[in-house]
Amino acid sequence: MITIKPFFRPALLALGLAGFTSLVSCKDYLEVQPTAVDTSTAVFSSVSGAYNAVIGAYAPMAGDVAYGSRISTYFPYDSEDFLNSPTGTDAGDGRRGIARYVANTTNADVRNAWNALYRGIERANICIKYIPGMTQYAGGTDQAAVQRLYGEALTLRAQYYFELVRNWGDVPSPYEPTVTGQDLNTPRTKRNAILDRMIADLALATPLVPWRSAAGSDERISKGAVKALRARLALYRASFYYDPEAKSMLQAADRNTYYEIVRTECNDLMSNRAEHDLNASFEEPFRAICEYRRDLKHETIFEVAMGGTTSPSTTDSKLGYATGPRVTAISAAYGSTTQGSIVATPTYFYAFDSTDTRRDVTLAPYSIDAGPKRLHTNAVTVYDGKFRREWSSNATLRSSAAQGLGFNWPLIRFSDVLLMYAEADNELGNGPSTKAVSALNEVRVRGYGAATPPAIGAGYAAFRTAIMRERLLEFGGEGIRKYDLIRWNRLGATFQEIKARLNTLTAAVNSELPQYIYYTTPTTYGPLRILNSYYKPSSIVPAPAGTTRVEWINVTATSGITVTRINDIASGFTEAHQLLPIPAESINLNTKLTQNPGY
Repeated sequence: MITIKPFFRPALLALGLAGFTSLVSCKDYLEVQPTAVDTSTAVFSSVSGAYNAVIGAYAPMAGDVAYGSRISTYFPYDSEDFLNSPTGTDAGDGRRGIARYVANTTNADVRNAWNALYRGIERANICIKYIPGMTQYAGGTDQAAVQRLYGEALTLRAQYYFELVRNWGDVPSPYEPTVTGQDLNTPRTKRNAILDRMIADLALATPLVPWRSAAGSDERISKGAVKALRARLALYRASFYYDPEAKSMLQAADRNTYYEIVRTECNDLMSNRAEHDLNASFEEPFRAICEYRRDLKHETIFEVAMGGTTSPSTTDSKLGYATGPRVTAISAAYGSTTQGSIVATPTYFYAFDSTDTRRDVTLAPYSIDAGPKRLHTNAVTVYDGKFRREWSSNATLRSSAAQGLGFNWPLIRFSDVLLMYAEADNELGNGPSTKAVSALNEVRVRGYGAATPPAIGAGYAAFRTAIMRERLLEFGGEGIRKYDLIRWNRLGATFQEIKARLNTLTAAVNSELPQYIYYTTPTTYGPLRILNSYYKPSSIVPAPAGTTRVEWINVTATSGITVTRINDIASGFTEAHQLLPIPAESINLNTKLTQNPGY
């Protein structure tokens, strides 16, 4: 096993898992073995035992079936920013079925993620039940450490439930660990009721968990993570959602109560800049992930720790293998070929102004061959760029056949805190305050670097539009945009707009955008030098000596924007299919569990 992480080690995760083997064996949801009371008493009799149990509750977040791949790179697409595997079909049984909004009830990727989330909830429930009964919880030198563990368990459960409700809506909600003789036939709980309980739990967790500066340099949950997650849950509670009983999009009448929570929690984080802040460079938090270190300003507030093993199946991620520029040939520098399965929606490149520094971090219009050498791609094969194999500072993993590179998955960054504050403040005041405008502009100014961001119109509607645009530019490839569009009730309309725009391009490409890109590249790995503009029609024919010409947008070529390619984007989308299907296995086992509409 290769140890590369300065925070959670694979051994630490294994220790937590080992502590749980005597407590619970979870084959999948609704097939959980009963908790042994005497074993639980032994485990939670010491701080070290409780610590191992909580680390075990973190563990289901990592690995191929959770944030290591499925939840992070399958569930968020197709969307306005990126598409997953935009060619081919799997008839609903794999990642393309999820991306095209036609997943089957027997889809293993959906089932396995569902089970992983409930494993996490079961483990958190065990910790939540037994930690408050520990002698150390009530007083003594270990009280703060034990109470912190309780706060972490509450926060982990909230994250697991949040992921369930935003992907499946109303779901069963066990809040106690399984015991002998328990009836596991439970109906679905309303999504809003689950969010209300998690928001309340996070309020309980807040005073128990220390700020980052007092918590040490590890990947455990800090007070900032609790507050940021509480703001996020409250924002979703205030927003639109698809209700499976009403079979329509709804928004709660009491939404201002939740916008107030968002504003309060974000304001507290914005008042503690020594704990978390924006980096000067937009690239820094993603470079830091790929270099296995903390970003300079601790902008990443909450992240999923990956183990850094050579296999992503249990404790690692496929970030840098499934994501990032594709390695097209076996290379001594970059190991075996990579998938490069996440590509930009063709309109996304042009959402960025040419002066926006975020474009070339978020988007990577090149592949890497055996040279190694960069080769420019066309406009329908622009890869996501935030998690790149080439950025890994671990040469052993980078040049191996490993699919797992130990890249953590960021759940919440400080820029999201600023934008959540701005959005909630605008909704509450029917227009932004000076502080909300300042929060939005912090993100925009960082994004544009030396350039001046475009002006924003006055008033509620213009500010709301600016927030929507900024979130698109800021969080591309971080698994956020699809869910933002759902909570704004904009997902279906956005797909229609994307397809209309692409159909326009197929009719007017030569007069609006370049048909070709001309570039030079070093004979060995190095940056591309682009000769013409991405934003103006091609003007260089033929390619000058020493340069390479590549199709960019060419509607007559099979690699261009074709009618088939356009129609394939979210091809099975319906309003109901904003929610995933409840796995058939769980419905077969639970007689009170009903299926989501449309499946």
